[in-house]
Amino acid sequence: MAAGEEDETERVRRPSSKKTAKKPAKKTAGKPAGKPAGKTVKKTAGRVGGGRDDGPGSGSETPRTGRAVSAPRAMRYAAEQLKELLGRAPESVSAVKPTEDGWQAEVEVLELERVPGTTSVMATYRVMLDKEGELVAYERTRRYTRGQIDRR
Repeated sequence: MAAGEEDETERVRRPSSKKTAKKPAKKTAGKPAGKPAGKTVKKTAGRVGGGRDDGPGSGSETPRTGRAVSAPRAMRYAAEQLKELLGRAPESVSAVKPTEDGWQAEVEVLELERVPGTTSVMATYRVMLDKEGELVAYERTRRYTRGQIDRR
């Protein structure tokens, strides 16, 4: 750089990577700045694991509504909430059926991993959900080795 020339980069302020740049709030008539116009969204707090997963380990929250949930959502909620209580990830949901009070699901969980995998200990849990998909009760109904099949 020659004498008398200014370095333009000194005058440009760039936000650090730790801070996020804020967008200026749009002002709407009759609304305070910074408040969104339209509906107020009520957030749910204190749910199992701090949120509802869209899938195993995703950590994103699925919003809950005050209405009854569908069978696929009931399956997902049963697995997620049981995982939080047991500290073990469910392998599968083997059954789900509606009840008068909500949903009942059968969830398969790996309880003890062994080598070979066919000797690992599995468990079946019956999970009761209310109409909104909240876990209200669960119980272990069966323990078995992964390689075992049901005889009927």
